[in-house]
Amino acid sequence: MTGIGSRKETRLTKCILLYHLSHHYKWLFSLRVAALVTGGKDSTLALNRVVRQGHEVVHLVTMVSRRADSWMFHFPNIHLTELFSEAVGIPLVKADTSGEKETEVADLKRALAPLSISAVVSGAIFSHYQKERIDRICKELGIKHVTPLWQENPLSILKEILELKMKTIIVGAYAHGLTQQWLGRKIDENTIKDLIELDKRFHVSIVGEGGEYETLVLDAPFFSKRIELIDTEQIWEGASGYLLVKKAVLVAK
Repeated sequence: MTGIGSRKETRLTKCILLYHLSHHYKWLFSLRVAALVTGGKDSTLALNRVVRQGHEVVHLVTMVSRRADSWMFHFPNIHLTELFSEAVGIPLVKADTSGEKETEVADLKRALAPLSISAVVSGAIFSHYQKERIDRICKELGIKHVTPLWQENPLSILKEILELKMKTIIVGAYAHGLTQQWLGRKIDENTIKDLIELDKRFHVSIVGEGGEYETLVLDAPFFSKRIELIDTEQIWEGASGYLLVKKAVLVAK
């Protein structure tokens, strides 16, 4: 019995030691990261998580699709990632993509290949389509795919956005129940309640993971400046549309 007890104590001591090492020497476990960003809430929250975990984010990467119906990449107001990059103080790598299924995956790999990184971060939550393709790219490049939000509770994600005081607005509405009045709407407690009701009625993902809606983050804890919209236009056709940002600037916080 003494031997068994001693082994348990040894294992416990090792666990405690590893915990303290990881806590006090985070740099030993940090990654050199490129973060896929769109300017939307999911990629911004994922970026916030890896920054807080002590990883070194050396690049933001944005894919600019020539198609609005891209299978992989965000479309509305993707041009604002330049302001996003300046606001967070991390260099931006922009690459064009055809937006065509599978071809855009090769376009992403081509954008990542020259970068000196050990991991890629994405804001995937439930999309196996996106995650599996980025997983494959990372495996081929010999780097990790970090998905801080993967399979998390959607309501918890939205609540975290509010707790962090991430100023986020809806800039694209593409699902039944999301009318033109949703464009430009700030994500707050009332918005979350309305999204939950839409989910009950129309099975709308409250985080928009299925492309039901798109967002734009105007401010976040790690922004040195915030984004202010100067000129916008609502583009609405039939039952869907988006808020086009014609002019935006960075302002002091």
